Amino acid sequence: MVTIKQIAEESGFSQATVSRLLNEDPTLSVSPATKNKILTVANKLGYGKRQNKFLISRKIALLTSFTAEEELQDVYFNTLKELILKQSKNANLEIDIFHDLDHLIAKGKNYEGFIGIGAYDLSSEKLAKLHEVTPLGIFLDINPYPDKFDSVQPDLSQTILDALDLLQRAGKKRIGFIGGVGSIMGQHNYRQDPRAFAFENWAKRLNIFNEKDYFVGGSFTTSNGYELGKKVITNLGTDLPDAFIVASDALAIGVLQAFNEAGIRLPQDTAIISINNIEVSQYVSPPLTTYSIDQKELCQTAINLLCDALERPDRAKIHAFVNTELVIRKSFTL
Repeated sequence: MVTIKQIAEESGFSQATVSRLLNEDPTLSVSPATKNKILTVANKLGYGKRQNKFLISRKIALLTSFTAEEELQDVYFNTLKELILKQSKNANLEIDIFHDLDHLIAKGKNYEGFIGIGAYDLSSEKLAKLHEVTPLGIFLDINPYPDKFDSVQPDLSQTILDALDLLQRAGKKRIGFIGGVGSIMGQHNYRQDPRAFAFENWAKRLNIFNEKDYFVGGSFTTSNGYELGKKVITNLGTDLPDAFIVASDALAIGVLQAFNEAGIRLPQDTAIISINNIEVSQYVSPPLTTYSIDQKELCQTAINLLCDALERPDRAKIHAFVNTELVIRKSFTL
């Protein structure tokens, strides 16, 4: 552990001056040169590293590559962005925001690292160019280039398995799925959302997968959820599964609208478990049972990993998963 004494000896200033500066004593008056010398030495020796806070600000970029298809879908990504901006201040990270990957590539050499949110227009070719100019970065909520950049994601595969286990323990034998079209990224850029992939994989392993109860298509919006809900009604009529797992709250709210119009009662006729726990999910009719994603923890983990990468640029890439937590409401009850 680095001590005040070590910093004082290497910087050439007294322990009292070093201590007061590092503890942000408002009564201390020192020249900019003195402050810079002490902080430079402290940074070099790793003081404050355990708190993932740099003593001299580090300049990074924030790439927000998501499209505002509609307000409910956009809430999730905007919340991540605002949390990153807020929490980065505690780590003394200075952030510039980019909405376009090409723009970040053009300016990338000006930044020590980056955090990326969203998956819009992230081809492997462009990500390789980004790595050339800004080799240290972390993606939040996705993992598009695992051998070059870190990532932090909610553990959606485990969430789907947890939901299947929960429903089966509750006596639900026939379980359907409603989701949008996404992308399992990486070198293969497989065109299936991770939640749909996990459901199909686990449901088949559990021998409960039924193609006619599997509805996937379109974007993760309320309007598309409404269309998928109507498709469920057209295809299945009153022969509904015991429950549906719906890939996101935004989709689930649209499904609820379609079901309500058709007189389908939840949880009597079928049940719904969703994912995200956006604020409005508790106010719809019936309120959604959903898995909450701890966005604060996602963002803090991303910042911690980036700070570590800036200190140890040659370390192996790290990919972290954050658990979700079930919130029981009226669309499915135990």
